[in-house]
Amino acid sequence: MQVAAKAIIINGAGQVLVLRESAAHATNTRAGYYQLPGGRLEPGEGFAAGLQREVQEETGLTVDALEPFEVGEWYPVIQGVPHQIVAIFMLCSARGDTQAVTLSQEHDAYMWVDASNRGQCNLMTPDDSVIDKYIARLTFAQVESSIA
Repeated sequence: MQVAAKAIIINGAGQVLVLRESAAHATNTRAGYYQLPGGRLEPGEGFAAGLQREVQEETGLTVDALEPFEVGEWYPVIQGVPHQIVAIFMLCSARGDTQAVTLSQEHDAYMWVDASNRGQCNLMTPDDSVIDKYIARLTFAQVESSIA
């Protein structure tokens, strides 16, 4: 089993950053599908350091981790080898300009999603349910604040 750190990066409009896997990268198993930034921790690497490293490598952004949001797992086959990956998904805010995303070779596109455009991208599991849970939480908070 491997541990991953995944970032739910939120912009000022409450949208979540998702990245599309590139077919050109050797370890990608779901080319064309979108996912949250993040990845597996290296042996001996702390969680916070691994989260920052993965986000920086994949997006060029620096983030502040706000709070743990969800735990998920999946079972990809990477270069013919079965894996089990358990991820902690962290709510994060980006420092600086959230439009200054610089993609690594692992990804070939990105988008900011919310309830209005969530259906426009194919999301990987378990990232899809994590994003849906975040959108539902945000929508509930908006309804609740309009009632008050």
